[in-house]
Amino acid sequence: MSGSVLQYAACPEGTWDVAAARPHPALRPGVRLYRGVRFGTGQPRRRLEIPVPWVSLVVGFGSPLRLVGAPRQPGAAPSGVRLVSAVAGLQTGPVVGEHDGRVAAVEVLLAPWTAYRLFGVPLHALADRHLPAAELLGARADRLAEALAEQHDWTSRFMLVDRALTRWLATGPVPEPRVAWAWRQLARSGGRLPVAELAARTGWSVRQLENRLKEQAGLTPKSIGRMFRLGRALRLLADGSSTAVAAAESGYCDQSHLHLDFRRMTGATPREFFAARAAGGSLPPSGPPVSDRGTGTVTSAPAPEHAPARPRGRRRLP
Repeated sequence: MSGSVLQYAACPEGTWDVAAARPHPALRPGVRLYRGVRFGTGQPRRRLEIPVPWVSLVVGFGSPLRLVGAPRQPGAAPSGVRLVSAVAGLQTGPVVGEHDGRVAAVEVLLAPWTAYRLFGVPLHALADRHLPAAELLGARADRLAEALAEQHDWTSRFMLVDRALTRWLATGPVPEPRVAWAWRQLARSGGRLPVAELAARTGWSVRQLENRLKEQAGLTPKSIGRMFRLGRALRLLADGSSTAVAAAESGYCDQSHLHLDFRRMTGATPREFFAARAAGGSLPPSGPPVSDRGTGTVTSAPAPEHAPARPRGRRRLP
């Protein structure tokens, strides 16, 4: 069965409940976390989601989520797609997720190389994209969603996901071990390890390293490093560090470099982003708690009416 439940909260009136749990130990560390959400409040929610170091599989058994990007042209209306079950590859910019207050889903957070094995496609085909889960998993996604809807508690749902992933991962392509190793080196260095040095440590040329990471993680080592630097800066800023300290300790040249990357990847300045988090940190008693999608990370903030996210169109897989 799944590992220990890390979080559970529910409304006394039964209008919402949320849960998080670790997958079965045999699936870790490639399968990082399960998150379960059920909202029946009828109150719309909008969240600005920023780039994070995992691929997301959402298996929904309620109303659709809407994923909204910024207009491609000034003055144009925001674009968006509506999906009940979805796969999101690694992202290089922000996106807004919203629903009408009636949604139920299990989100599975995957290491990129595990996603490569699960979906059986080059991960660069998923980068900066949100696709219907059925486009990658076929009828398996719908069958799992139906089974989840029949359960009455999160423990049972998470156990179903455990069993499904164990079956599905047994038949996928085996990722190159050096991809996971290179990823961990970038993570441990906070994205500051030079690409040439990383390539030399793996025994690949820089071009080989770039090609393998794009295939089995989705992004180049430079883009992955940028994501890890932002993650470290976010944690430091959340803990009260100044932008100068966060920039220096996260490997940015200066505060201007941090601000440039921060705006590119979150759609906001550090001040704007953390002001939104502070303003949305408390909800009325009828609402669910606000939390980030992973433990020990800063992943999101309440979204303004016209959040500056980038478009996320659908694309047919090769």
